[in-house]
Amino acid sequence: MNGTKADIIARLQREILPLQGLKPALKNAALNAALGPVRHAFHGASFPLGAIHEFVANGMEDAAATGGFVNGLMSQLLKNKGVAVWISGIRTIFPPALQLFGIQPDTIIFIDLKKETEILWAMEEALKCKGLAAVIGEMKELSFTASRRLQLAVEQSQVTGFVLRRNPKRLEANACVSRWKIISLPSLQEDGMPGVGFPRWKVELSKTRNGKPGSWEIEWVAGHFKHVSKKTDQVWQPLQKVAG
Repeated sequence: MNGTKADIIARLQREILPLQGLKPALKNAALNAALGPVRHAFHGASFPLGAIHEFVANGMEDAAATGGFVNGLMSQLLKNKGVAVWISGIRTIFPPALQLFGIQPDTIIFIDLKKETEILWAMEEALKCKGLAAVIGEMKELSFTASRRLQLAVEQSQVTGFVLRRNPKRLEANACVSRWKIISLPSLQEDGMPGVGFPRWKVELSKTRNGKPGSWEIEWVAGHFKHVSKKTDQVWQPLQKVAG
């Protein structure tokens, strides 16, 4: 592809993104630094803020791994003393355990509802609140219409939304900007020490708008994600900690 065609495609991507509700100017330096190589999967090498992200989990173990990874993302979004809302039918998060990810439990507002229609409605309304750093909603199914309503809400408020789907019956096209699958992996022990190591996951990004899907092995260590190279088994970590 010659330079002219590449320039045209790049310009079209920049023009299309705002029409899809994405705001390229929204960036979180701490989150991008913490994600390391994963950030390069996204357009502009920056995790999309003010957008809806979908996480799919099959079974309790994957659901727990998904919650851990999302908490890692949340810890970066909440560094500027923000507040988040977590909406679910059956709360599986143990609030004091959030401190493992550097999150103070009192910065999360938990809302427990019985029906998925109620969870979806509450999530849409919460996403309209500009004062929130993020909104997490746990639900099984998500139609294109429902996802579009959520995306329209964040286009106005610029709040970031996470939809956690456990054992969905089907995966159809929707308006979410990304689709993830987080799988728990055995933790690594340092220097042969006994006990449980740091949380470790296989992170699969199967869909991302104007980006490059991929798969990584990630650990959560000392308040940051660390990327473990499959070839060298070496760990990537940020060169420096970005102040929140």
